[in-house]
Order: sequence, then structure tokens, then C-alpha cells
Amino acid sequence: MFAFRKPAPVKSVMFAASYDDGRTAYFVVPNHGGPSEDYLALAIAKEQQEAGHLPEGQITSVRRVR
Repeated sequence: MFAFRKPAPVKSVMFAASYDDGRTAYFVVPNHGGPSEDYLALAIAKEQQEAGHLPEGQITSVRRVR
């Protein structure tokens, strides 16, 4: 009998942050969980913005790219 295999965890996920002036910035979250944890991406984007990795401005939405 064969055992079911669990899929390998996703190593990194790319997100797109949309700004209120129409700009889009992309960032990668290493060791991100599955799609059920995408709600954390906005908080991560704001942290990266404070650290200077993303441009300043009002982030209106964040979505998964790959």
C-alpha cells in the first residue's frame, strides 16, 4: 500500500503591492505558508515599507503574484 505524500512547502511567494497613485511594487516573502496565510501580506508589506525595501506611499491592496 502506498502512503499519500504531502506537497512540499512553498519556499517563497511573490506579492504585488498596489498604491493609491497607480504604482505597483513587487516583493518576495520567503518561507510563506499556503494561500490561507495571504492575509498576512499587507502587514509584511508595511514592515518592508518601513524598512525602506518598498517605496513610500499609501498601499491600497496586496495580491499574490506567484
